[in-house]
Formats: sequence, C-alpha cells, structure tokens
Amino acid sequence: MAESTVIYLLGKLASFFENEFQHMREGREEMIKLGGEFERIKAFLAVADSMEESDEEVKVWIKQIREVAYDAEDAIDEFKLLWAHDHEGRGLLYKIPCCIRNMKARNRLTAAIKSISCKMNVICESHQRLSEKLNRDQQGSSSTCEDGTWQDHRADAVFAEKSGLVGIEEPKKKLTRLLVGGISEREVISVVGMGGLGKTTLVKQVFDDPVVKKHFPVRAWVTLSPSSRTEELLMDMLQQIASSIMKPVPSGADTMNIDWLKMMIKSLLQERRSRYLIVLDDVWHLEKWDAVKYALPNNNRGSRIMITTRNGELAQASCTEFDGQVYEMQPLPVEQSWKLFCRKTFKKNLCPSHLQDICTDILKKCEGLPLAIVAISGVLATKDKRRIDEWDLVRRCLRSEMDGNDKLKNMKKVLSLSFNDLPYYLKSCLLQISVFPEAHVIERMRLTRQWVAEGFVEMKDAKTMEEVADDYLNELVYRSLIHVVERDKDGRVKSYRIHGLLRKIIISKSRDQNFAAIIDEQSSVWPDRIRRCSIQNELRIGQQSLSLSHLRSLYIFGVDKCSLYRILAGDLKLLSVLDLQNAPLRRFPVQVVDMRCLKFLSLRHTQIQTVPTFIGRLQNLETLDLKHTRVTSLPVEIMKLQRLCHLLVYRYQTVSYTHYKYGFSTPAHIGALQSLQKLCYIDADDDRTNNVISELGQLNQLRRLCILKLKKEDGRKLCWSIAKLTNLQALAVSSLGDDEDIDLQYLSSPPPLLQRIYLRGRLQALPHWIANMHGLAKLHLRWCCLKEDPLPSLQDLPNLVHLELLQVYDWQTLCFKANGFPKLKILGLDYFEELTFVQIEEEAMSSLEKLIIQRCKELKRMPSGIEHLTKLKVLEFFDMPEELTEKLKLEEKDEDYQKVAHVPELRYGYWRDGAWDVTSVERSGEDRSSRPQDTTMKRSNLPPCWK
Repeated sequence: MAESTVIYLLGKLASFFENEFQHMREGREEMIKLGGEFERIKAFLAVADSMEESDEEVKVWIKQIREVAYDAEDAIDEFKLLWAHDHEGRGLLYKIPCCIRNMKARNRLTAAIKSISCKMNVICESHQRLSEKLNRDQQGSSSTCEDGTWQDHRADAVFAEKSGLVGIEEPKKKLTRLLVGGISEREVISVVGMGGLGKTTLVKQVFDDPVVKKHFPVRAWVTLSPSSRTEELLMDMLQQIASSIMKPVPSGADTMNIDWLKMMIKSLLQERRSRYLIVLDDVWHLEKWDAVKYALPNNNRGSRIMITTRNGELAQASCTEFDGQVYEMQPLPVEQSWKLFCRKTFKKNLCPSHLQDICTDILKKCEGLPLAIVAISGVLATKDKRRIDEWDLVRRCLRSEMDGNDKLKNMKKVLSLSFNDLPYYLKSCLLQISVFPEAHVIERMRLTRQWVAEGFVEMKDAKTMEEVADDYLNELVYRSLIHVVERDKDGRVKSYRIHGLLRKIIISKSRDQNFAAIIDEQSSVWPDRIRRCSIQNELRIGQQSLSLSHLRSLYIFGVDKCSLYRILAGDLKLLSVLDLQNAPLRRFPVQVVDMRCLKFLSLRHTQIQTVPTFIGRLQNLETLDLKHTRVTSLPVEIMKLQRLCHLLVYRYQTVSYTHYKYGFSTPAHIGALQSLQKLCYIDADDDRTNNVISELGQLNQLRRLCILKLKKEDGRKLCWSIAKLTNLQALAVSSLGDDEDIDLQYLSSPPPLLQRIYLRGRLQALPHWIANMHGLAKLHLRWCCLKEDPLPSLQDLPNLVHLELLQVYDWQTLCFKANGFPKLKILGLDYFEELTFVQIEEEAMSSLEKLIIQRCKELKRMPSGIEHLTKLKVLEFFDMPEELTEKLKLEEKDEDYQKVAHVPELRYGYWRDGAWDVTSVERSGEDRSSRPQDTTMKRSNLPPCWK
C-alpha cells in the first residue's frame, strides 16, 4: 500500500513544482531531492508491498516510507494553503498582519521539509540491502505466498466428502445439465464468485459425477493459481490427457517449450476425436487463460471447458470468445446456512435454545459464505455450551477473533488473496469502502466522487475522472470484491455493498496501514495522526483532545449533534472530503469556512435552508451535494468555485402519483462555472431566466442538465444552449405547469452523446430530432398532450430500452407494430383515460422484460398479443379496472390467464387510505402455469409508479 501513497504524493509534487514551487524561499533543493528519492523508490515498492505481511523488516521499512510520504504531503498542503490564504485579493491592511502571522509557519514548513529529507536519506540507505534481499526471496518463492508458515488449504476442496456438503445438489444438477446437454460445439462454462463460496468444491463434485465421467471419456483437472508456471500447467494437462486415452507421454515432453506442449495437447485431443472435459481451477488473470486456451480444440464432439474464477471479466471474456455460459455462484440460503452451521458446530445436533439468538447473529455475519460458516463453526465447537458469555464474546468481537484465532486464519488468508492481487489504485479504493458501516448500501455516485476527491483516480485518455472511477468500480465487481445491490431501470448500477467478513478484513488492513480509523460506540481512545476517519453512532471518547490536524477525510454516520459539533470544532484545515449526509444539522456549519482544501462536501438529507456567502472561499470544491435539503437559492459567491463539477440542489416528494420536485434559483453568470458536469435542478421562472438559459451553453463539460419551470418563450434559447453542450448525456425539462407549453422544436441537432431524456409539459408535437437519436436509451414523456400518435416516430429507435408515457396522446386503441421497439426492456403506460384496447403484434417489443399499466380506467381486457412477449418477467397493473385485474386470478383453463402464464411476476394494486395495497399473484408448485393464488395484501408507502 505504500506504492499508492507514494504515487499519490508524486502527483502532488508534480502539481506543486508546476504552480507553487516558485514561491518557496527556502528548502527548494531539499524538495527537488525529495521528489527524486520518491521517484527512484516507487518501482521497488510494488515488489515490497507484496511481501509486507511475510517479512517483518520489509513491513517496518514500508511503514517508514508511508509515514514520510504522509509528512511530505502535509508539508506541501500546508504550504499551498498558506500561500493561497495570503493571495486572496484582500486589502493591504489585511495582508500585512497576515504575512507577519504566517512567517513563522513558513519557517516551520521549511524545517519540516529538511527533517523529512533527512529521514528519507536514512530510509534509502537500507534500500539497496532490502532490494537484494527481496530479489533473493522472489527467486525462491511465489509472490502470492504471504506467509511462509501458512499452508494453503484451498486445494482441500477437491477432497471434500459429499456427505459433509450442504446446498450443493441444485447447483450440481444445473452445472451437470450445462455440461452434458447443449450443442456439439466446444463450450466454456465459467463458475464465478467471491472467495469462499465453494466454487472448487462444487465443480469437483460435478467433475466426479458418474454421469459426467461416462459422458466425457477424456478428462483433466488443472489448477491455474497466480504462482503456477505455464510450462508446469501444460505438462500436468498433457499427462492427465495421455492417461485418459491410455497413451504414454511423448518422450522429451518435459524439456519442450510452451508452444510445443500446446501443439502436443491439441494433437492428442484432435486425434482421438473423443469428447473431453478440461477443468481450469482457480484462474485469476486473463493471461493464464490466454496461455492455455489455444491448446483446447473445437472437435465438434460436445467438448467442454470449465473454469472457476473470482474474476467476472475473465468469466465473460472466456465465454464470449469460445461460446458458453457464466454460472454465478450464490451464497447459501438462510435455511441451508443454518443446517451447515449446526452440523459443524454441534456435530449434527440441534442448537441449544439458550444459544439460538447468539448463533443467529453470528451466522448473519457469515452472509451465506460456506468458508466463513465452517471456519467460525470450528471456533464455536470448542466453546463450552454452558458459558453463554464465551459465545457472546465471539459475536461481539469477531474482527479481533479473525486476527488472533488460528482456526480463522485460513479463512482470512483466502479472502485476503483477492485484496493482495489488486493493483495499487484499486487497493486504496477498496480500503476506502471500509469507512461505510456494516451492511451499508453504498450509492455509486457518492463513492466515485469521494474517490476522485481523495485523489485515488488517475486521468485516463479523454475520460472524466468520474468515468475512470466507474471503471474502477466495475473492476472490483468483476473481481467479486463488491456486489451490485440495485440497478436503475435502464440497467446502470445504482448501489453496491461489500460482504461483511471481507469488510472486517479490509478494516484490519486499513488500521494496520494507518489508512483509516473507524470510531464507534466501542472506541474509547482517539487514534493519533489518522488520515481518514469514519465516526459511527455515538462518540464515547471522554474529554480527551482530538488529533485532527492530519485528517484528510471525515465521514459521519448516526452521530448526535453534540459530538458532531465537537468534531467540527477541531483543526480540519487539510480536509478534502466531508460527508455529513443525514447529519443532525439545521444550519450550514460555519466551521467549513476554514476547510480551504475541501473537494467534496455533502449535506444531503439535512435540514439546512441557506448557504452562506463564505462558500466562495472553498475554491477547491468539486462536489456540493445539497440534495434533499431545504436550500432553494445560492449566493452569488458560488460563481467563484471554478473547479465545481457537481452541483446538486433539489428535493422531491411523492404522494400517490403526484411527484413534486423543488429546485433552486440560479445566480446570474452560471456560465462562469466551466467545470460543471452535473447541474440539478435549476428553477427557470425568475427574472434572470433569459441570461441563465443563454449561459448554459457555455458549460461545455456538462453531462447532466435538469431544468424546472421552463417558460414557453425560453424554449428557443434553451435549444440554442443545448446544441452547444456536446458532452451532454442526460436532459430533464419540466414546464412551468403541467398545462403549460414547452417548445423544443428549435434544436436542429441534439448533442451526440445524449442518451436519457425526461420531458414534462405540453409539447403539441414531438420534437422532430428525437426520432433520429440512434443512441437514445431512456425516454420519459409526461403530460405532453400530443396531437399526433408518437409511436410511429419512436418505434424504430434502435437502442431505446426504457420508455414511459403519461397522458401523451388520446389513444383509444394502442398498437405496437411488429419489429417495433427491438431493444425495449421497460414500458410504462399511465393515465390514458380513453384507452380501451392494447394490441401487441408478433415480434413487437421482442426484448420487453417489464410492463406497467396504470390508471387506464377503460382498459378492461388483457393486452391482445401479450403472449408474444416471451421475455416478459414482470407485469404490473395499478389502479386499473377490477375486470382486468380479476383475469390474473382465474384458473389455468381461462384464455386470458393463459396469455400471462409465462410471466414470473404478476402484481396489481390500488392507492387506498393514503398508502398502496399491492397484491402479488403466486403460483403453487414449480409449474408456473398451475393455479394462481393471491398473497396476503401488503401495504407500502412507496409508490409502484415511476418518479
């Protein structure tokens, strides 16, 4: 991890040399020399980091490097802060005492740089000796072996007895069907999932199944761990294949190079024309797959290749390249987790009643991970069942148990392997996730903006920093380290989570490396010299002084008001990230004025109403998140924030079908904020509207623009501005009222990257340019009251996946034509009062997965042709005539019911007494076409309709 710290520091040094260096009066030579030393040591750190946990001397040396890098970063940031403070452009009477006051501070910084340089000299003296040592160690051992005393027990999975396994039968049946069924072409089946899910165990059970053995005369099992050499892997494969076909290994094979070995394997598999099964277990990197894949020919005999991996990208790539399917391993369900837990903990006996609550809590922390359940069961099996306090101690202190208990050592090592395999830039990102509380659902954009502000994200080609951060997130998902929780309706990821036990491991690593500190109700001592701090729940650290001067990031979760203000009163001048989402605040915290380094400020879901004028002093600010606050206007000083990328000032409220949005009045000269990428939501109904709408065209970095209360006469100027926004990806425009016109016909050519459009208000005619937008993925049209049917213009859009229509046109009959809407996955129809008949022609909307129909009071028949929607997964009716919803409950012999018998999820509901009554139609048994049964009515305050 010292590698990422040093690389981040080098980036800061480069910026410093380019900008502030010329203003240094002393210590310039030391600063140049310091930068050179860090540059020289950078490449060596990649090797040293991989051996940090296995060599105490290396560990100490890396810690020294990290601490010196932190000191250098502090010195640079303090100098930049003082220099910026001295040049704020105020009057002479202010500058003279300010310069005198800062003179001593400048001298202290110069002394600090000299001291850092001396420390670095001492550290570099041992560089050569350590370099030689690490070179020797690398030649004699694997780079992935963290600890010479640790025995890797992952291979034991291939020896697991079937009688000791739980929850494996169904996955085994599915994989067996994939292997022995299907086409005669060679296929790849990739089994993917995080470490500890039991991928190897499952595949070995399939590999040894009699049906599989009989189906595949030629079989081989090869483990492709990161430490294995390609020659050894190919030789092992060759020997197993030769043994299967009862032929000797060709003489001299052990001295052949990689290409000859691949040719020999391919030749053997082609000669016999036998159906083969090759298992490639524990494949980490694409290079390993690339090294062996061309040895496995397509002999048109139904041969199969099975891969187990933690890398989702590798799984997708292999199945795309050779054809095949990805099988995602899932955690054990609650019932099977409990069965495995009791079997291992109580030796097949029942859990004693007085331990059930504690055991249930412990099992929740395992989250269905078999490796964790077995490991923790091994610890609990040694505890006295009469001593409830011993069991409760494990429940409360599982993280410390993982660090100190030998029985949990293997589990921790297996889960740690995925972290250790990460490149340096992803290690920092994953460690940062540890600041979120356990089981916390993390919003994607919140996370990526924090990573950018922290400095973890590097520039790449023409991408924005946020787009690169999204790539980082995707890579962590592919590596099975974080998991997608929710996606937007058009498929974009909305939120993530991390497995609880993996979180405990990264918290431990984060603490060891002084990366971040978690302060919760169990913390009694405030840590010293911390860089990042996450305060969760009440602060119980007495009256001791809080060391905050080195803090770069502060995250607040569930903290009371007194503790919050005590923390904010500290020395936070170097803070870059301040996340106060959901904090108990009614006023904008005045302490923020001194946080001149701040890049990310979130006050989302607080009760603040105004933003003070001193906001203009935060000139490094990149994200200002005031979503779901009471702020409705911003001071003109906001225009000083030239680095501001994300300005979010809005809230919304939904009651039944009514969706209220509240934006903010924009100060004049909004075009000065040239870095803006996201601007939501501006009110366009005040006296400055003309200038504001015209200036929007100057924001050429804008990706998302949201406007409320647009007047008809401003439509032309808005079109002119939109035409200049060549990077725009999402546009939302609402009229002054639902019965007011908006005129967007003046846009001759929409921005080329525009993918999402949300229009609310009378249009009279569909904007002509929409029908030609081949990249359009999402379209919402509400209260448009068009005079012509829009479907002929929309049905040929090749990439439209999400369409929602509310009071768009006075349809009586709505017809979806054959071959129309080829990519559409979600369709919503709402409030068409005259609509009596919906027809879906064969081959229309062939990709549709979800259909929602609401408030169409005259539609009493099931859509004709709905049976043609073979991919439909969800069908929902809300506030629809009972004549229609009753058809969902009829017996299977009914013709209307048969039309939707193939749809897995059927729901209908009504808004009653201020809440939703929603009913799900369930089928009994496995056959979905068996008689439907209604579930108990459930009430929900969340509307089923779209926002």
